[in-house]
Amino acid sequence: MNRIKNIFWSLVILKDTKGQDLIEYALMAGFVAVAAGAIMPGISTSISTIFSKVKVSMTAAGG
Repeated sequence: MNRIKNIFWSLVILKDTKGQDLIEYALMAGFVAVAAGAIMPGISTSISTIFSKVKVSMTAAGG
């Protein structure tokens, strides 16, 4: 019975995709920012500043 419960919960966890969309949107935004920086070098410092602020926020949120 315990083995069946483990298999059930494994399937439930594998099927959960709620956070997947957020990660995909974040990756897409990153790719767009990199492409914009490559095409328009004048805004690359602004993009770098934004990514630095995001890094600091994520580090603070992590602990």
